[in-house]
Amino acid sequence: MSKSGQGRRDLGDDKARALALVPVSRETEARLDRFVALLEEWQAKTNLVAPSTLPNLWTRHIADSLQLLPLAPVAKIWMDLGSGGGFPGVALACALAETSGATVHLVERNAKKAAFLREALRVTSASGVVHLSGIEDTVDRFAGAIDCVTARALAPLHQLIGFVEPLLVKGAKALFLKGQDVDAELTEATKYWNIQPHLHSSRTGGQGWIVELDRIERRGQTA
Repeated sequence: MSKSGQGRRDLGDDKARALALVPVSRETEARLDRFVALLEEWQAKTNLVAPSTLPNLWTRHIADSLQLLPLAPVAKIWMDLGSGGGFPGVALACALAETSGATVHLVERNAKKAAFLREALRVTSASGVVHLSGIEDTVDRFAGAIDCVTARALAPLHQLIGFVEPLLVKGAKALFLKGQDVDAELTEATKYWNIQPHLHSSRTGGQGWIVELDRIERRGQTA
């Protein structure tokens, strides 16, 4: 078997493992297939994900993203900060495409990556809006309500909380995908914020965690 053929077989095996972790409908699977094909095409010219993760793209990126959905089962309006290669934002949009009224706002300041995100929404027929701007500008200007805000591999936790403070004050839930240093990040965050985080171990294994936040308060701020 050629290297390319072996690579496709390995990716197929990885896809099967991922969908066993986070089962989806046939329609969602088809959208995700189109998303993955587009990402592989663009990856050759734009660094969207770490090349070392490509053989395990479905478990490392797709399943890692979709595991957020059960943590916010009634959320329809999502905002993903620093969407980059589309994780978790586009993956979530693919899964939410059959949900009436659902949409995902993708915030990305890199023009090439924003162009990729727009194309990904087009080819998957997923409902979303790409915001080509900085995070703080987008959050500060956003007039509507957000049910859930996400971020993955973007910034330390205490900075992320600062980014999303305006959204959480208005009732949003935050779900942040974090790695093995989550305890240190939580310790640092509590220097600046009063928080009561809920930690969820990643379904995809390794040392990944999801930090869930519903309410935050700046330290020193009166109730």
